[in-house]
Amino acid sequence: MAACVPRRLALQVVAATAAVAAVAALGACDGAGGPSTTVASFKGVDITGADYARELKLFDTDGRMRSLSEFKGRVVVVFFGFTQCPDVCPTTLLELSEVKKALGPDGDKLQGIFVTVDPERDTPEVLKSYVDNFGAGFVALRGTLDETRATAKHFKVFYNKVPGRSEGSYSIDHTAGSYVFDTQGRVRVFTRYGTGTEALVHDIRRLLKEG
Repeated sequence: MAACVPRRLALQVVAATAAVAAVAALGACDGAGGPSTTVASFKGVDITGADYARELKLFDTDGRMRSLSEFKGRVVVVFFGFTQCPDVCPTTLLELSEVKKALGPDGDKLQGIFVTVDPERDTPEVLKSYVDNFGAGFVALRGTLDETRATAKHFKVFYNKVPGRSEGSYSIDHTAGSYVFDTQGRVRVFTRYGTGTEALVHDIRRLLKEG
């Protein structure tokens, strides 16, 4: 299988980071649409007030429709990937599991959501088994091909099939980063792959403190 982070993916990560950084450069806005009177200092890219990644509605592995609104009161981290990803995806989920442990009692206020960009191979059964391996109460979501494309577009997530060496095989290049939502369900931070657990713990604690 082709590597999950080839040169073209690096370019996609740069493009995605540029997109979220552009929003951050505009400055954060409060709920009323005016400039925020407080400036949060995040280790990740501050995308408070972004006009994308505002909603997520897909089915979980039990066939139940899930949405961001049901997780209010918790900080939510959303990551797009696929179960046959050899490095980025398992590393990200493992780090998120470690973050939950590092938060101590506040770990119960963190919800990880894994959205597959490969619904053709990632069946509900495969997804459930995959996320359960990380033991952190992750929710796995999948949609049809059209729903997956629409959801990824709304999140400014890029992904593309890459043919494998054998006939019919393929890997997927995809944006390597996570979206962090505050306890009110608002997207606040984009965390690049490789940032590390310490930075994410810092940002999640800050969001939990905001309430």
